[in-house]
Amino acid sequence: MQANDKRLNIAGSSLLGVFARATDNVVLVPYEVGPEAFEFVQAGLKAEAVRMLVGGSGVLGSLIAANSSGFIVTHHAGDEDMKLLREHGRVARLPSKNNAAGNIILANDSAALIHPGLSAKASEAIAEALCVEVVKGTIGGLKTVGMAGIATNKGLLVHPRVTLDEIAVLEDLFELPVDVGTVNLGSPLVGSGVLANSHGYLAGEDTTGPELGRLEDALGFLV
Repeated sequence: MQANDKRLNIAGSSLLGVFARATDNVVLVPYEVGPEAFEFVQAGLKAEAVRMLVGGSGVLGSLIAANSSGFIVTHHAGDEDMKLLREHGRVARLPSKNNAAGNIILANDSAALIHPGLSAKASEAIAEALCVEVVKGTIGGLKTVGMAGIATNKGLLVHPRVTLDEIAVLEDLFELPVDVGTVNLGSPLVGSGVLANSHGYLAGEDTTGPELGRLEDALGFLV
């Protein structure tokens, strides 16, 4: 891990959103995160950092969707994983063959856009665990909406190929401004390279200055 300003690596990777998951209250990080990065994450997001695995895996951001109310996790999550998460909110396993909950759910504290192929049962589980309104949709034609965007309670940054119709759905659902951008030297999968909440944000180490500026603007951190 190397840290600079708002940029860092987790587990040797700039894909912060794949390896970690942040809410306004807690940041879930894998055990590979060392003491320096652990403190950097807590300070940057002003939230308690918690080390864990889920289903034996360290790709927490891909396998867990979360907000201040709770967590929706891969169906591979073990009982001990669930017990740890219950210390921080509601928890439910995603009733779906697609186990990458974080990849297919884009959520903040009031709403969630989810993979259009998820069942009614899965939609209900997400709504109950996260206490949000749930709508099915895509971003830039992608069904992996959790990786195609990042949402906080202040704003959204999404894949640059998002359509006007998709933006309209997002604005109506989240009732927040939506902007487009990239991370990590041009990656359009902004959810894969960012950790953010209402208090702050962190981006992958490969993210450029202009990309950081766009991110700060979209998520309401420019003064």
